[in-house]
Amino acid sequence: MKKNIVAKIFLSISIFFLLLILLSVIPCMVCGTAGNDGKTYYVSTSGDDKNPGTKEKPWKHPGRASRRLKPGDTLILMGGRYSLSVYDDDIIIPPSGEEKKRITIKGNPKQRPILAGSGNLLTAVDLSGKNYITIENLEITSDGGKEFRDGIESLEKPCKGIILKDLYIHHIDEMGINFSDPQDLQVLGCTLSYCGFGSIGGPRGEKGGWRNVLIKDCTLSYAGHYYQGQEDNPSLPYDRPDGFGIEPSQGPVRIENTLAEHNKGDGLDSKAEKTLISRCIVANNSCDGVKMWGGGSRIENTLIYGTGDGVGGDSPWAGIVIGGVKKPDSEFEIINVTLEDNPTRRAYPMYVQYDEEDKRIPIKLTVRNSIFSGGYGLVYIGDGVELTCHHNLFNRKGGEDFQVYAKGREWSSDEIRKGGLGKGNRVGDPLFICSSWGEKRIDKKAKQQKGNPQDADYHLKDGSPAIDSGSSLGAPAYDLENIPRPKGKGIDMGCYEK
Repeated sequence: MKKNIVAKIFLSISIFFLLLILLSVIPCMVCGTAGNDGKTYYVSTSGDDKNPGTKEKPWKHPGRASRRLKPGDTLILMGGRYSLSVYDDDIIIPPSGEEKKRITIKGNPKQRPILAGSGNLLTAVDLSGKNYITIENLEITSDGGKEFRDGIESLEKPCKGIILKDLYIHHIDEMGINFSDPQDLQVLGCTLSYCGFGSIGGPRGEKGGWRNVLIKDCTLSYAGHYYQGQEDNPSLPYDRPDGFGIEPSQGPVRIENTLAEHNKGDGLDSKAEKTLISRCIVANNSCDGVKMWGGGSRIENTLIYGTGDGVGGDSPWAGIVIGGVKKPDSEFEIINVTLEDNPTRRAYPMYVQYDEEDKRIPIKLTVRNSIFSGGYGLVYIGDGVELTCHHNLFNRKGGEDFQVYAKGREWSSDEIRKGGLGKGNRVGDPLFICSSWGEKRIDKKAKQQKGNPQDADYHLKDGSPAIDSGSSLGAPAYDLENIPRPKGKGIDMGCYEK
């Protein structure tokens, strides 16, 4: 009898605690996780700002609607064309979200809305001093070529935790994305083209510049090829608009799987410490291809070609530039990179600490598993550089037998083959499938231009001296196309694994 009473008491206690657990879990299941408990509002070109902002009764103006949001809220812009011209009523200026309650402003997934600016409007979206905001699936452009300055900007105050995703920003007069002090910024899957002053960049920051930034799966093209309603406008007032160009920053900055092509300035120009450029294609830019200024930086799995964008003759530009480094003993790496130049462009394909002032600053550079081909001049490494150079392929076509200037002198092909510059270095034609410079590749059979500049094919032909000739030391586990390394008997030099 006593055992039955004890058992009943134990069962009652167990049920009581089970109910407590269920009561504590059920509200969480109903409410959802933090950050998803806000309200969803809508904007439509046929809406009315006096409406409650529901899907059935949406608001009309994106700028006014954005100011009514609270942390955790989502604003959906229905498809259509929204004209922006009035400062600052028409500018999207949301309040800040919170780390677990982001504010999201996005276009209708089925029909991306267009924000069309005019009246020399400052920007479509102003995120100055804002935190934890997502801007997604919008098209931002000028309204029929009328004056319109930036796509998205944050200049007056630092911003934090901004995500820019699946945006198409094009044909505007100044900068596509113009930030000065972003922290924890992500730019994902965005296309920026025909921005007069540059695709992504900004002025020098006052709070550390760009910090912990990721740019991934983006296209940055034709910067400087549009201004005030005209493509290739000769009155463009800006000097060297870059695909990506930022001033000195703390970093880190990561640029991954991004195409930077046909910009009137540099392809990718980062003055940030700890810059990583990985799995990128930098093609046919008018000025430098990739430029790095801050220590702790690395280029890997990247293809660089077409420096000069089809213009030959004497040139100050190079496919890779490391210069202006002010901190002694700063370290840089170039790993599994393919760089091709054109000998009609009389210049260095790469130079490091070239200026007289730079030569006095000692830095460290490691170059491994990379290909430098087609240049008129030598690969130039300044006298102040402590160089580690091994398992690379050099193929200068400038008419002289010297391939590299480093460690205070020129190195001949024979010296390089014998290991004088480092173990495993080679000299010879890498045997690319199809080179390209400036213009789109010509299909000789069809006698017409075929595809985009990236149709140039820098994979290696059978018999290339770069195949299975690299080093496994520090080689990325996957190549530019995410093919595992090694695929054959050994690591290939360059960005592709055959």
